[in-house]
Amino acid sequence: MKIYTKSGDKGETSLIYGHRVPKDAVRVETYGTIDEANSMIGLGMSYLREVTFRTDDLQQQLLTIQRDLFDLGRDLATPVEKIQENGYHVQSKHVEQLESFIDGFDAEVPPLTRFILPGGHKAAAALQTARTIARRAERVAVTLGKNETVNPEVQRYLNRLSDYLFVVARAINHRAGTNEPEVNFTF
Repeated sequence: MKIYTKSGDKGETSLIYGHRVPKDAVRVETYGTIDEANSMIGLGMSYLREVTFRTDDLQQQLLTIQRDLFDLGRDLATPVEKIQENGYHVQSKHVEQLESFIDGFDAEVPPLTRFILPGGHKAAAALQTARTIARRAERVAVTLGKNETVNPEVQRYLNRLSDYLFVVARAINHRAGTNEPEVNFTF
């Protein structure tokens, strides 16, 4: 099978089951942004392979999240009538799992006393970048949900994902012994 089909040369793409939509449709923008976050998580995972501190828990969770993000994209790329037949792939249990992951890492890192800047270890920086992409995906999903039927767990999952990526980046910096750049900020 060839990688190129030429079917998108005129600005349209196919959803699952062949329904054609413009490439700049909000639905396509949403799952495309989720794909960006997924790719950045993959970059962060590749950096974790180079470290000497424990990462098995991180690697396993991040791989689970990458699969969940693929399923979120699949939910968004499937026409509503097919979803009604088969149901959504990402459900509340996936959000609850993220919350459990967050709680575990939040207990591992020192409490926040100031705002911090993204950075530190390169794996942490990549996951902070993934966090900002997840936030953008969440904003686009909100826009999509105003006009089209969307899996109600999409926004919840993306919101928790950005929280998870934040705390995991902190855990990586903590395990690596890397200081988190702080911001002196007063109101």
